[in-house]
Amino acid sequence: MLFCDYVWIYGVGVIKLFDTAISDTVPMVFSPDETIGMYVCGATVYGPPHVGHGRFALVYDILWRYLEYSGYKVIFASNVTDIDDKIIDRANREGRSWRSLAAESEEQWWRNMELLNVRKPHHTPHATDYIDQMIESIVKLEEKGYAYRLDDGVYMEVGRLSSYGLLAHQNLDTLRSGARVSVDQSKHSPLDFALWKAAKPGEPTWGSPFGAGRPGWHTECVVMASSLLGDDFVLHGGGLDLCFPHHENERAQAQALSINFARHWIHNGLVEVGGQKMSKSLGNYITLEEMFHEHNPSAYRLLVLQSSYRSPIEVTADLMNDAEKALERINALSRRLDDIQNSTSYDDLQLSEAMSGIDIDEKRHNFVNMMDDDFNTSSATALLFTSLRQANTLLDHHDVVSGYRLGKFVVEAFIMLGIGNLASTEAIDPKALAIVEARDAARLSRDFAKADELKSQIELLGYRVEDSTDGTKLRKIN
Repeated sequence: MLFCDYVWIYGVGVIKLFDTAISDTVPMVFSPDETIGMYVCGATVYGPPHVGHGRFALVYDILWRYLEYSGYKVIFASNVTDIDDKIIDRANREGRSWRSLAAESEEQWWRNMELLNVRKPHHTPHATDYIDQMIESIVKLEEKGYAYRLDDGVYMEVGRLSSYGLLAHQNLDTLRSGARVSVDQSKHSPLDFALWKAAKPGEPTWGSPFGAGRPGWHTECVVMASSLLGDDFVLHGGGLDLCFPHHENERAQAQALSINFARHWIHNGLVEVGGQKMSKSLGNYITLEEMFHEHNPSAYRLLVLQSSYRSPIEVTADLMNDAEKALERINALSRRLDDIQNSTSYDDLQLSEAMSGIDIDEKRHNFVNMMDDDFNTSSATALLFTSLRQANTLLDHHDVVSGYRLGKFVVEAFIMLGIGNLASTEAIDPKALAIVEARDAARLSRDFAKADELKSQIELLGYRVEDSTDGTKLRKIN
């Protein structure tokens, strides 16, 4: 179904996003009372998440928050790939159960997401919970003539779909001529991909009409997304590296099964190191936990907000240090507003905007327009920091009402984007306090290696660690 068909059926929304399939910025289309179904390809749990993983999680968390702020109902689903070649290979290398590796890595994933203040999606489907539905899907593809069997599994014949290559913006002939020659000469085309992989020694398997084996990676998301969000949902997202072939292969299966699937395809830019994609296969990655050891997790969220979601970014120590300084400016303003609220009659702060001399509605209108225009967080964040400086200037000049009102707009907008007041007065977790005592003792005995280890444990509990002459100080990260 084309974009113009969706507009005719549903109508046009106000929020515009760059749709990869159309290669243009277009308004989201959905009916006024419709819940926005949003599916994002999530974690493959075979090791600690790195900074690149953190970026895609942050981008879609912020988009989700903004859609809700705009008054839309959202159902957000993001899968967990808990069976995959990488999981099996690492488990076999380490002589352990693939299930225990996946479970341990997933726990590590959610712990890191919590530190980034990334909310857990409404649905986190696991591939191994949908094996039966995947088998049913493959059977249907075979019955329709889109799948064929070989000795090593079942393959999707992409040549039967004239629109294959839409997301890559290349036609089938161009993709076929540019593809590497398949190792398996039995495949009808080097572009054909595995829907089902036949059982191999040392690998987990499930029974199926095609013989024992396991699903291919490209099979799972079509089944899980349509099962949870229906056959026609609004947004499908993921990293730019998934655009082709993974998302193209999802789209191909959906089309062959006569499923409308996603109305819009959106992709975030990657984290790069020296112009190369950050990835475990290249060995040029930094884990999130390594970054958290040196920097505030909320500073990374701010760095992501200050960048265009579609552009590549590099994450350097200098950029993170700058983001931490900017973060402190937000927190300082928040503390300043708290002091005013505690010392000023609340009624005095409810004067009309005409009396206060500041038009908050115009500020908010500009902020919303920027966010509505292809999720322009970089311009919206710049507007907030300009407003932050203005609020401080007003307060410095004793214009309490104007400064307070403008400051509240700034702080509340950052909270909506997932950046709260880090100078939280919430009670500190007793477990963290116990580690603090042990850390202070280690520092006193000059066991700095132990002190660093304990610092990491505290940070994983959600606290920023600050050293002072009085001992370790903690600040809760919201």
